[in-house]
Amino acid sequence: MSRCDWKRIHILLTLAALHLLCSPAIASSLKAASAAPSMRDVIEHYQQDEQTLEAKYADPLSPTCIDRLARFDANSMKKLEAIDFNALDQEGKEDYLLLKNHIVRNNHARTLAAEQWAMVSALLPFAQSVFSLEDAKRAVDRPDGQKTAATLTEMTTAIASHRKELEALAKEDPKRPARIAAWRAADDADQLRNHLKTWFTFYDGYDPEFTWWCAEPYKKLDEALKQYSAFLREKMAGIADDDKTTIVGTPIGRAALIADLQDEMIPYTPEELIAMAREQLEWCRKQMIVASKEMGYGDDWHKALEAVKNTYVKPGDQPRLIYDLAMQGEEFAEKNNFVTIPDLAKEAWRMDMMTPEQQLVNPFFTGGDTISVSYPTNTMTYDERIMSMRGNNPAFSHATVFHELIPGHWLQQYMNARYRPYRQLFYDGFWIEGNAFYWEMVYWDHGFDATPQQRIGALFWRIHRCARIIFSLSFHLGKMTPEQAIDLLVNEVGHERDNAAAEVRRSFNGTYDPLYQCAYMLGALQFRALHHELVDSGKMTDRQYHDAILHEGTMPVAMLRAILTNEKLTPDFKSDWRFLDEMQLARTQF
Repeated sequence: MSRCDWKRIHILLTLAALHLLCSPAIASSLKAASAAPSMRDVIEHYQQDEQTLEAKYADPLSPTCIDRLARFDANSMKKLEAIDFNALDQEGKEDYLLLKNHIVRNNHARTLAAEQWAMVSALLPFAQSVFSLEDAKRAVDRPDGQKTAATLTEMTTAIASHRKELEALAKEDPKRPARIAAWRAADDADQLRNHLKTWFTFYDGYDPEFTWWCAEPYKKLDEALKQYSAFLREKMAGIADDDKTTIVGTPIGRAALIADLQDEMIPYTPEELIAMAREQLEWCRKQMIVASKEMGYGDDWHKALEAVKNTYVKPGDQPRLIYDLAMQGEEFAEKNNFVTIPDLAKEAWRMDMMTPEQQLVNPFFTGGDTISVSYPTNTMTYDERIMSMRGNNPAFSHATVFHELIPGHWLQQYMNARYRPYRQLFYDGFWIEGNAFYWEMVYWDHGFDATPQQRIGALFWRIHRCARIIFSLSFHLGKMTPEQAIDLLVNEVGHERDNAAAEVRRSFNGTYDPLYQCAYMLGALQFRALHHELVDSGKMTDRQYHDAILHEGTMPVAMLRAILTNEKLTPDFKSDWRFLDEMQLARTQF
């Protein structure tokens, strides 16, 4: 065939393609495609942009950083709302709503952070100078060495002057800064000091004029900030540097709790949830008495609990105990055909030992791809060792090792990385912790806790999760102190006091969001209600339901329900799912 013939064929094919593209059907299809972008692409793009900005605008106290991230979310929301929601397929609509909810959550978090900063900003009058120095560095403005040295010196003088004012105020005025405000200000002063160090290190030694002028003023300012932070913490908040017992936290208030519950698509008030938790706690107590009688302790379930705690294994034997319990939990899931467990997931999890420092905050093991075993070391006192061993006895561990590994957190993590991994942006404690605790309920139903000792171990954790709702919501409503929360865990749950203090400390020290401790039981009851709706009704099998949960990925459970029930979705979708009503229809406490 000649070159001329090939050219004719090419022209004819091009014309045919153009004809097809111009046909009404093809044009309509292309228009629809352009109007309905892949929401997965939108989410992944958003996630990368968010991470990029957070890397550059990394100071969570800086107005510039806060404003930049707020503008990013505002622009992202505009772009999202410009998408034709009705042109999306069902999964696209789900992802649209998940991204919208994520942005709304970010805005609520910034509002709360602004309120908390307003509470402490008067104690940190030098903060704006630190922010200005950071802004200049971010803009790559070369500092004037002499002027910058003067600024650093002025900040040092201002800190000394403000400290004197506070010392006088503390002696004369009963309305001195609140303990919580002083405690938060001390932590914020530490953050400012760290950011100032990063700023100084950027220029020091690289800009001779800067170093000549600023090295000594910076050194004095750094020491002043260190001393001022200690002053706020020790003198104003009353917490000594070596104090490992005092617990201080910041109640966020009822309005912020309501906003957080709305973000989680939970249509209940904090007061309703506290009342529910008290009802569930009473159910647990009755079951405790049943097990206590079987053990020969009658109605005194506290004695039965003490007997269970004293079944701890000797030092060195805990890792093997945890491994054996992990195997039991995994085999129970497979025997009952609850969920699909890939061979690699069974093979790849690991184990390590928790440090004494970590045990101050979390006295029990944690999970995921690595289960971190909490047990005493030779550096602990005798009382600390006994307390740790008692708190991690075989019956307590029997009820929760599978919560941490399979089918709990490790299986979640494994599947989240392989099915719709982009939805990991929508990390949700109610899905993650609620699903893991839900498995404890399922295992209870199917007889995994066979002996009265094992049932007491399982019930101990259920009461613990009830108490978490009560003390965390009550604290944020301003109705319970950290000390009262510790007493609740000791008297109503049966915790060792040090373990109770560690639990309350990690609840209120800012490591977790305010609703996190509620997420275990509330999320579990949501999964329980959805199981009743879909599995008890015969619409799905256990395995289909549990696999679907893992394949859809992490999100508010109410949104998962909308997906699995194929609920009609709109751009302003809000769930009014009263999952506790569903539980009552099922006539079960759990």
